[in-house]
Amino acid sequence: MGSFKINGGKSLKGIIHPQGAKNEALQILCAVLLTDDLVTIENIPNIKDVNLLIDLLDGMGVEVEKINSTKYTFKAKSIDINYTKSEEFFEKSSKIRGSIMLMGPLVTRFGNAYLAKPGGDKIGRRRVDTHFIGIQELGARFTLEKDNTLFKVSSKKLKGNNILLDEASVTGTANIVMAAALAEGKTTIYNAACEPYLQQLCKMLNSMGAKIKGVGSNFLKIEGVSQLSGTKHKILPDMIEIGSFIGLAAMTKSDLLIKDVNIENLGIIPKTFQRLGIKMNIKNDSIHIPAQDHYEIESFIDGSIMTISDAIWPGFSPDLLSIALVTSIQAKGTVLIHQKMFESRLFFVDKLIDMGAQIILCDPHRATVIGLDRKIPLKGIQMTSPDIRAGVSLLIAALSADGESIIDNIDQIDRGYSDIDKRLRNLGADIERI
Repeated sequence: MGSFKINGGKSLKGIIHPQGAKNEALQILCAVLLTDDLVTIENIPNIKDVNLLIDLLDGMGVEVEKINSTKYTFKAKSIDINYTKSEEFFEKSSKIRGSIMLMGPLVTRFGNAYLAKPGGDKIGRRRVDTHFIGIQELGARFTLEKDNTLFKVSSKKLKGNNILLDEASVTGTANIVMAAALAEGKTTIYNAACEPYLQQLCKMLNSMGAKIKGVGSNFLKIEGVSQLSGTKHKILPDMIEIGSFIGLAAMTKSDLLIKDVNIENLGIIPKTFQRLGIKMNIKNDSIHIPAQDHYEIESFIDGSIMTISDAIWPGFSPDLLSIALVTSIQAKGTVLIHQKMFESRLFFVDKLIDMGAQIILCDPHRATVIGLDRKIPLKGIQMTSPDIRAGVSLLIAALSADGESIIDNIDQIDRGYSDIDKRLRNLGADIERI
């Protein structure tokens, strides 16, 4: 396991370009299995989770060609379904949560899918019922094997149905949409997720010949087709990385220009950070964060303490709550961070408290941050990254702190952020991979 050694307390300056969106890439890569024609994908992030999924596709027989560091072509003409029954496939797929989205394409095109229990961040209960119930409602059979660690899903031919999701799961919606695209008849999905990345998947499928209506809403109508063709697709910039850089700039008193952010697909992310007092100039699809000695958290109109909570799109992304929390540490004022979706995501705050932050962990879902207003600097410590977003939050804290910090288990950070140490050094950070 690698570690980062950081000498903090340095202001950064420069231009940074966000990588392609991890959450979109995982959906889009699974969708290449829906056709035997050539699919070209641009702006693929060079991160561990995505590279592992590409490796899985290659093992299944997909012809994968790397054009450059972020552009690939895929051709799923000769798929070896037996590979999906192998120990190697189970071992690799169990390391990445996105592997569950292979289910929809495999079942609808090949009639069978074998999947290990998906891995990913340890941030609390992350049920997969929405995926399996949705596929079952399209006519698939689902069984659990090997002490409930192996999922087997099969169907001779999926048939369209009216589906009401009990939760607006992004990956669950993606799985059902991909399955329904080649199912027989019409499918409606109510309470569907409508995040920009899900919209991107639907647009890509439509460009391949799918018939999906209602894109961007929570009510999707899909008319199944007999086959899909190849296409070209470009992945959006990663909104979570953009939010991370906004928080980084504020905490380290840095002057950063984040370019090519695709403003129209950021939703309320910029506004939420502005409510923490962060100034930003948005122009020409870029966000400029000027260096700020102080930033003050707003109160609600009635004077009550600001609450920042996660919600389904177009609400604030749960992946950015950890970033909002750490950014609040050196603000002036108080904020309540309410993580509604996952009950273990805030447990990393003990490390921030050890660094000198004033945080009250109210319960597994809520933390109150009393801003230090830069009157007391954080101090460097040794810590461990528990998941992707908490890891980057700790990295932001370390870059702002006085002295040396060591962050262990940085494989978690590498799962979601490409060459983050190199990119930060280009901005002036003192960070070393050891």
